[in-house]
Amino acid sequence: MRLACASGAFDRAFMRGDVTQLEFLDACARELACDGVVLDVRHFPRVDDDYLAQLKKMATDLGLSIVAYEDDTFFSADADGMAAAIGRAFMLGAPLLTAPLANEMAFSWSAQLSRINCATALAKTANITLAVRNARGTFAATAYGCKRLCKEGDSAWLRLALEPATLETTSEPSEFVDSTVLLWCDAAQPPQNDAVDAFRNFRGFLALDYADGSANVESMSAAIRQRRGS
Repeated sequence: MRLACASGAFDRAFMRGDVTQLEFLDACARELACDGVVLDVRHFPRVDDDYLAQLKKMATDLGLSIVAYEDDTFFSADADGMAAAIGRAFMLGAPLLTAPLANEMAFSWSAQLSRINCATALAKTANITLAVRNARGTFAATAYGCKRLCKEGDSAWLRLALEPATLETTSEPSEFVDSTVLLWCDAAQPPQNDAVDAFRNFRGFLALDYADGSANVESMSAAIRQRRGS
């Protein structure tokens, strides 16, 4: 499988002002030699069309795929907010928009499902696939939640950005192979602990993240080398 670096892994560096988004892209291509990137909305200095076009062009020139646009508030937003996020993913040339569902305490499942249905209708018009992360505390945190999402969401534009390691230990991650378009793992953890092996024939991207946002070039480079067995 191909490796992508999630900008969220470097969140602390972004927040300190130690790295810009353009510098992140350059490091991913030249120092990390990864195949793609997942760009978190938190790290965009601005989101106008000119800037998004600049990012897309730079990634192309560097040989990087913009795998996904990440917006953790997406499935809690109203229709206008969701449409704006999908528009940004489209401008970036990202085939995926990835986000967790809302926290289970935020509103009811029926209210979340209504937002999901609105989101998939909007995604279809832009040909953007929504990749749902199974984040803790959300409606899709468990294997049961992921199954319910896929069944009741029932859209070709709704898939999973699965982090197998966060599913309950009694689950079978391999049962989600057909509904997964992006794999996710905490690169700070040893590979043997993340259950990604169940996806050994997966042809998409594995997004390498640091759950606490503490990555630097050295630690991420080591994680990538480990994944590639070099």
